[in-house]
Amino acid sequence: MKAVQVTGYGNVDMLEIVDIPIPNPKQNEVLVKVKACAINNTEIWMREGAYGTGSKSGWRPEGVNFPRTPGSDISGTIVNVGALVEESMIGKDVVLFPFTSSGKEGEEHISEDMSFIGSEYDGGYAEYVVWPADLCLDMPLPSYEESAVFSVSGLTAWHMVNQIQIRPCESVMVTGANGGVGSLNVQIASKVFGAKVIAIVGDLNDEEKMKELGATHVLSYKSENLSKEILNVNGGPIDSVLDVVGDALFSTCLQVLKKGGKFCISGSAGGQKTELDFRTVYLKHITLYGSVLGTREEFKDMLQSIAEGKIKPVIDKTFPLDKAKEAQVYFKQKGKLGKILLLP
Repeated sequence: MKAVQVTGYGNVDMLEIVDIPIPNPKQNEVLVKVKACAINNTEIWMREGAYGTGSKSGWRPEGVNFPRTPGSDISGTIVNVGALVEESMIGKDVVLFPFTSSGKEGEEHISEDMSFIGSEYDGGYAEYVVWPADLCLDMPLPSYEESAVFSVSGLTAWHMVNQIQIRPCESVMVTGANGGVGSLNVQIASKVFGAKVIAIVGDLNDEEKMKELGATHVLSYKSENLSKEILNVNGGPIDSVLDVVGDALFSTCLQVLKKGGKFCISGSAGGQKTELDFRTVYLKHITLYGSVLGTREEFKDMLQSIAEGKIKPVIDKTFPLDKAKEAQVYFKQKGKLGKILLLP
């Protein structure tokens, strides 16, 4: 089969198209013919060494072993099964829960042995992938492309919203609202949990699209008076922030939060380090949450909401598998709206 492998830390030249044997499923695994694989920041940051290099590069203490096939947002068809898996699974169209873990129910994502597909296991930048049968769930939508955009971004967004316990009619500011996680934060917070969403984007040409996704107000982070604009449109301080940007908007987020407000971060595309005046946190009684991925139960709840039409896929562009380099370069450009897909 054809696959794209990361051969080491570096730029996109470290991505190599190879011909390798189709993997054989172990006893409890299935073989999935990959139909679509969405791109995430995580595989790019892993390649670039943004998480660290050597033993710090992956989710496990030993780090990433190269070469590694990246890709964690996967949809496809089961074409073969291991000895302990019911043959009736062959032919099923599925999406893959993106990590393994021995953690107990509700704590799978914080288990020490959590291992990620595309980092600790070979992933979806390939024509076939093997994965545990119990982590393959029915596609929520008829389209492979549309079903593939939710696994990592959607689970991350769902867990962020769920973690801060958003209540109906509360105000929530979403940064990076045009991106994969951000656009889903907008939808989940507004259409599933009933919140009033202030979406922060770069280009206000996306305003109507963001409002279709559920945003009540759309503002640009390029504004010279962003804090004032946020407070004006909301009629005062906001209840919560869902952030994927990091340093670039951190001070603004804390400034506009109400006393007793909640700040949840799950990304740092705008800077991984920041200055923090602790007085702001304790004098305003702000609760800070770190968040990434989520639980199996949350994944199932998310798939149900997708199937019910409450959450819709947002796709910016698709690329063939052999254009993975170009796809990752495009992914890092500003001004996109939604997910980027590789189609084997």
